[in-house]
Amino acid sequence: MPEWWTRYFEVSPDIAVTKGEPLRDPTGQGRALTRRTGVWGIESEKAVRSDNLEPHLRYLIQRLALPRSDLSLHVESAGAKVRFFCYWVNESGERVPDVPDDIRAMMEAMGGTIEIDEYR
Repeated sequence: MPEWWTRYFEVSPDIAVTKGEPLRDPTGQGRALTRRTGVWGIESEKAVRSDNLEPHLRYLIQRLALPRSDLSLHVESAGAKVRFFCYWVNESGERVPDVPDDIRAMMEAMGGTIEIDEYR
């Protein structure tokens, strides 16, 4: 399935794994392990030099040519989810990640979410 998303977005992903792919047992016990989820994703960290969130989100939107009128249909038929997952470094605890209203509205219209994982 990751190949389908690569063709759809016309972007090479930074990560692409398929649900059900076999995994090596890190314990060496020879257990049959498989991936519980599939992931197709791109990153902004290397392309965007900013500690503000908005430029990273705008980069992803541009790179994926969002919004796309048919995206929610494809996501639903694949049983997938759309999300922007953001790592937010906030050592001082005083910064607030700003997600512009237009980006929130776009993600909501596509059935997507924006998740922020804050690190202090």
